[in-house]
Amino acid sequence: MSCELKNKDRVGVINPIFTCQPAGAQFASIGIKDTIGLVHGGQGCVMFVRLLISQHFKESFEIASSSVHEDGAVFGALNRVEEGVDVLLMRYPDVKIIPIISTCSTEIIGDDIDGVVIKLNEGLLKEKYPDREVHLIPIHTPSFVGSMISGYDVAVKDFVSYFAKKDQPNRKINLFTGWVNPGDVTALKHLLAEMQIDATVLFEIESFDSPVMPDGNHVSHGNTTIEDLTGTANAFGSIVLNRYEGGKAAKFLEKKFDIPALIGPTPIGIRNTDTFLQNLKTMTGKPIPESLVRERGLAIDALTDLSHMFFADKRVAIYGNPDLVIGLAEFCLDLEMKPVLLLLGDDNPGYKEDPRIKALQEKVDYDMQIIMNADFWDLENRIKNEGLELDLILGHSKGRFISIDYDIPMLRVGFPTYDRAGMHRYPVVGYAGAIWLAEQMANTLFADMEHKKNKEWLLNVW
Repeated sequence: MSCELKNKDRVGVINPIFTCQPAGAQFASIGIKDTIGLVHGGQGCVMFVRLLISQHFKESFEIASSSVHEDGAVFGALNRVEEGVDVLLMRYPDVKIIPIISTCSTEIIGDDIDGVVIKLNEGLLKEKYPDREVHLIPIHTPSFVGSMISGYDVAVKDFVSYFAKKDQPNRKINLFTGWVNPGDVTALKHLLAEMQIDATVLFEIESFDSPVMPDGNHVSHGNTTIEDLTGTANAFGSIVLNRYEGGKAAKFLEKKFDIPALIGPTPIGIRNTDTFLQNLKTMTGKPIPESLVRERGLAIDALTDLSHMFFADKRVAIYGNPDLVIGLAEFCLDLEMKPVLLLLGDDNPGYKEDPRIKALQEKVDYDMQIIMNADFWDLENRIKNEGLELDLILGHSKGRFISIDYDIPMLRVGFPTYDRAGMHRYPVVGYAGAIWLAEQMANTLFADMEHKKNKEWLLNVW
């Protein structure tokens, strides 16, 4: 019996799990108020990413492109950045932050986005917009390394390092949520409110779930402000929920401003939510109130109703963002399930030293594989050709055809989810997230039992 961490066995990618670094930087940029990212690359580098984001949230988001064409790819295209910044500032009078996000093509041809920022600051901004607050931030996210996860991590660090400024202590904590949904932010803010903790939530994306108002439709954006980012240097601590989605920023604040950082674990399930609350208690000195003890008890009661009778020994495959995958695997283990295959869509060298993966390797008493740089063929091939038997798949919508083709029940979790309604409104973190996840997994299994007429009579008597 072993838990094996390894790279996939072949060169090349067949149906990737992740998209590229610029996508992560774009997702980070839309979480900040008065910000429109300018992606320096081909128009598809924005069009397809914005499509994914809009499909997931069913909302409109503003991201710009320098629209590099063949001539720019040969001779350089920094003039497109200059034109793009000018057009954005003319068209959007409220925009204050323009991150300039590089892509594979513009990194390969050597376009100097740092240099063009200096040129614009000394030229266009002084000459044409002298009385306007404008921040141009170069963000390097070449698509030929990393993934959307590392791109998000890089962008969060670049935003924080640009704005963070030491001043008077603000008696807040910095909460780096990572790549989550509005429902997760709502759940996290509820836990903070119950503990009476004042926090800067990075990023404040509850507003991604936007209303239709009498005065017209609404373009979605986050509500994290420049003041929030500036104040990160004055907090008394940082808590990072996802190691690979905000860890760089917290480490920067720790190194430059002596802001202590606690990284992880992702608060999925009872034990990880317990650890999150204990971390909050340790950092702030605030007690865990009876209201949260009651919420914990309700969650344990809900899980007890399901775990041994329906979840025990169920074999699960999980794919998606690494912190989400690992957190879901830990939760499944606590529910007596057997996550047998974890697919991580990039080859981050940090996985080998991740304490959560090391704990799985030490404690798992059955055969588990954790595949780095994985794609969907790693899942399909094991089912189709290697006899992998699964009771459940957990992951985002891009893997749904494997579920359909091999008649394996699947619960949509993660980004992007576009073939189920409203999933972004529900949390997977905290005690509320534990209840939602467990009950959704159970209902997915129940529907499969009825579909396959597999002991469906149990549902009459439990």
